[in-house]
Amino acid sequence: MKERVKVLVVDDSRTARELIKRSFLKYPEIDVIGMASNPIEARDLIIADQPDVITLDIEMPGMNGLQFLEKIMRLRPIPVVMVSSMTTRGANTAITALQMGAFECFPKQGGTGEAFAGLGQIVLEAARYQPGLRQVVPAGGRPVRMAPLTGSAAATWRTSFDVVGIGSSTGGVEAVEEVIKDFPANSPPIVICQHMPSLYTSSFAARLDSLIPQLSVAEAQDGEMLAPGMVRIAPGGETHLVLEGHAPRLFTKLRAGEPVGGHRPSVDRLFHSIAQTAGSTSLGIILTGMGRDGAEGLLAMRQAGARTIGQDRASSVVYGMPRVAAELGAVEKVGSLMEIPGLAMGMH
Repeated sequence: MKERVKVLVVDDSRTARELIKRSFLKYPEIDVIGMASNPIEARDLIIADQPDVITLDIEMPGMNGLQFLEKIMRLRPIPVVMVSSMTTRGANTAITALQMGAFECFPKQGGTGEAFAGLGQIVLEAARYQPGLRQVVPAGGRPVRMAPLTGSAAATWRTSFDVVGIGSSTGGVEAVEEVIKDFPANSPPIVICQHMPSLYTSSFAARLDSLIPQLSVAEAQDGEMLAPGMVRIAPGGETHLVLEGHAPRLFTKLRAGEPVGGHRPSVDRLFHSIAQTAGSTSLGIILTGMGRDGAEGLLAMRQAGARTIGQDRASSVVYGMPRVAAELGAVEKVGSLMEIPGLAMGMH
């Protein structure tokens, strides 16, 4: 990146603002052009300084972060990284923010110098993102499908898979919902690894369950047998989600272990387990996200006879994970976000 990334930090805590600014010192590409304690101050700085990226606290006095985010996305789209406290309320709000067009949500984890480690890398990725290309969803609203499924694919699956595995990261909250929301009640069991902290994944699962009544969506538990119509999401935090058993009798297992490629849960761990337990009767889908997690696991699935799909560059918020998977030869079919549901159900 040739030019420095201009960042505006918005947080009602002076300590948090200083810690965020300090965390950017190791990134010479980042230039903090201003700090604001509330959206009113931030509005004036946006007009005056035209930042490339905004970090925005979710809970602030006066106008909260969601209200301000909605105005930004509607009036002057700028990549926004939400910064939220690790509380149940903060997690629920973070999921809503992602639906509304925020690039990513970064969890506040204490008030030490390491609390914002990694935020700088997310900001640099956000600077490459064009939020005007992403649909804006009002707070409490729901995305509208960009294009309807048509023909027999809208009603049933042509291939009877024993399990469908989905891996995603940045941009995945929207992408996962878009992929599964019109799947019928008799869909194959679906297991999902979305990179999120633990409170976020529980909120994400609850949100999907409320929005997709024909499917049973929940966080994965240890030792649960999969069945049609089930969607299970890997809990964020201390374990990896894997599958055990032999298709069609498959069980979810939560396994302790070190992060894989910096991730726990890891898409690679999930996909490798699907390759071993279901092989040719499985489908793997890799969606938007930074890095390469899931690429090698998807390759193992394809080598075991699974069908595989990767999201295309144009519809990805970050074309990282699906790009690496495609380069490795792990992706059988490439599709936009609006095409993937039809591709999945229409495979034969």
